[in-house]
Amino acid sequence: MSTKENKFTFSRRNFLKTSALASGGIMIGFNLLSACKPNVTPSVDIENLNFNDFNAFIKISNEGYVTIFSPNPEIGQGVKTSMPMLIAEELDVEWNKVHVAQAPLDTKNYQRQLAGGSQSIRFGWEALRQTGATTKQMLVNAAAVKWNVDAATCSASKGIITNAKGETLGYGDVVNEAALLEVPENVTLKKPSEFTIIGTNAINVDLPKIVTGKPLFGLDYVAEGMLYASVLRPPVFGQELVSFDASEAKKVNGVIDVITIGDKVRKFKEAGKSNWTFKMSSTDKVVVIAKNTWATIKGKKALNAKWKNVAKLESTETHDKELTKILDSKDITVRREDGNVEKAFAQADKIVEKTYHSPFLPHNCLEPMNFYANVTPEKVHLVGPVQTAEFAAIVASEMLGYDLDKVHVEMTRMGGGFGRRLYGDFAYEALEISNAIKKPVKMISTREDDMTTGVYRPAIKYRIAASIKDNKITGYHLKEAAINSNMYGLIPNFFPAGCIPNYKVSTGNYKSDITTGAWRAPYTNFLAFAEQSFFDELAQELNIDAVQLRIDLLQNVKGTKDEKIEYSGQRMEDTIKLAAEKGGWGKAKEGVYQGFSAYYSHNTHVAELAEVVIKDGLPVVTKVVAAVDCGIVVNPTGAKNQVEGGVLDGIGHAMYGDLTFKDGKPSNKNFDTYRLIRMNETPKVEVHFVENELSPTGLGEPGLPPAGGAVANAIHKALGKRMYKQPFIAELKKEENIVG
Repeated sequence: MSTKENKFTFSRRNFLKTSALASGGIMIGFNLLSACKPNVTPSVDIENLNFNDFNAFIKISNEGYVTIFSPNPEIGQGVKTSMPMLIAEELDVEWNKVHVAQAPLDTKNYQRQLAGGSQSIRFGWEALRQTGATTKQMLVNAAAVKWNVDAATCSASKGIITNAKGETLGYGDVVNEAALLEVPENVTLKKPSEFTIIGTNAINVDLPKIVTGKPLFGLDYVAEGMLYASVLRPPVFGQELVSFDASEAKKVNGVIDVITIGDKVRKFKEAGKSNWTFKMSSTDKVVVIAKNTWATIKGKKALNAKWKNVAKLESTETHDKELTKILDSKDITVRREDGNVEKAFAQADKIVEKTYHSPFLPHNCLEPMNFYANVTPEKVHLVGPVQTAEFAAIVASEMLGYDLDKVHVEMTRMGGGFGRRLYGDFAYEALEISNAIKKPVKMISTREDDMTTGVYRPAIKYRIAASIKDNKITGYHLKEAAINSNMYGLIPNFFPAGCIPNYKVSTGNYKSDITTGAWRAPYTNFLAFAEQSFFDELAQELNIDAVQLRIDLLQNVKGTKDEKIEYSGQRMEDTIKLAAEKGGWGKAKEGVYQGFSAYYSHNTHVAELAEVVIKDGLPVVTKVVAAVDCGIVVNPTGAKNQVEGGVLDGIGHAMYGDLTFKDGKPSNKNFDTYRLIRMNETPKVEVHFVENELSPTGLGEPGLPPAGGAVANAIHKALGKRMYKQPFIAELKKEENIVG
């Protein structure tokens, strides 16, 4: 059994930075988000209390209420609620006495102010708790000094410190004295059995503002004197601007000016300073500056621009052929190789080989891309929904030549991210616009902009082959052909690595002008469907129950000494058994067809059982039962929401999601033609968590990958047809493309 998830620890000083204040006080930094009260309305307005600065990151009022500043971006994954719960637990303050405020980017006192990879809780688990415990100990020490007693004879609970005589002081009574004390080097953390906040249900801390329409998101942000901008980008990938006529755009009421940007981007790229978040073409773009959103968008539609081809215009048909060539080629990169796959195949009684196809997909964030920038001679001020605030600051500094400490970045809540907001192109456009007009401006994209000129999940093909000898799987070869880039380095060490003696993973890619990037659960969002569908087919070939096949294979990886193996055989087996039990595997009612899938990603083991019925000849998913081992569940309500959302996202895109290209132009530009899962199509999702006391792992993404495979396997049970290409519904409507 691999113990990677248990060995993953950070020292306090890797995550928690402390430094003396000029007054002799201390500074405690931690990577957390917001905290809130679960069910009861506070009796006081917490936000408007007078708080004493305990340090730069924690404030405590005289009444004992606590404000915690949240460094990390919130994109709907719930960390703004769950991460503060870790601090509040060890601080021993009542949850309904915690208020959270969003902190700006501060690389001096926080680390990893980033939302991506489902890692926030995993990275912060120990350090955030130590922060709370350290703060509590300092408050206890201050009270002990006041009483002139030994701190060891004092205790704290619910924000109240008590000594041996039964005397009490509130946290607010000693906050100023505590800030002057030395930071304790060693503090004792609670055992899981002692938790009173962790493991309890907490409502999303932003929910009251969300449902009442209070400003939280980037689109809500307004600053005095702010103008609005809309950017006309090349309508086709592989084109650049030749000229434009802005006469009609300038007639629109509210339009102030029309300019071009692009020079700063070109120089920045030519200097070799661009990083992985910088997905921008070198062409000029036309920008309409206006007094309001309506005017800038209307003005952009009135522009008359001419473009020229500077590269071969790509189409889905071409991509399909090129990816197939890669799969057929022997000149691809080997990512992992165990044993001798070629020998196993040569000695096999039978070889099973299948190819799986996935399309490009847009991210479909509910909130379109937007960003505020104000470039002045003194500083750069950036505000908006970005998952990589630190990279935005670095680009701003280097692109415009400002010292990094002159760049101030504030993060808003995001109306969806899914990887799209890892790439700061929209922020960099706002930056260049403000620098050009010397005024504060908010760049706003439309839904059409997002879908036609954005960043996409890359189209990918997988070819999987397995050798069978004496009714056992003896060899396995996974080939990946992808647009622009390939699976990240850990994936070849996921299941079934270690389960099959002769195992090989190879990858190759086709370079494209179409911008691609991370999309919720990168690569595994489609790979899990391919592999789990393939194993279902192998189970059929071997005449063995699909769940039992997975359990049997996992026995081979238990006790492995291979440090590269990323998952736990035992934890995966336990998760599979829980899903099978709770879902009633093999006990479906007549007319209900079950499919099973299990996958490990983002350090979390997930198994899902899908139920499908047939209506009008097509499958309808009615229920999904998910079992999840993510270690200790910090906030069950938020955790359940993440799994449910991941399952529905996975089902919706596997069934309906599709984006093709013709001569460099996307096939869809809005939801009137781009198919998403609809509310009346969403199945019941039942979530069960494996109970243990292991450190938490990722949860924002791992619920998605197994969903497509579970549904595909259920469809096979129902219709006798194997799914090799997404989206499923489109394939089922053209029978000739289903089998083979």
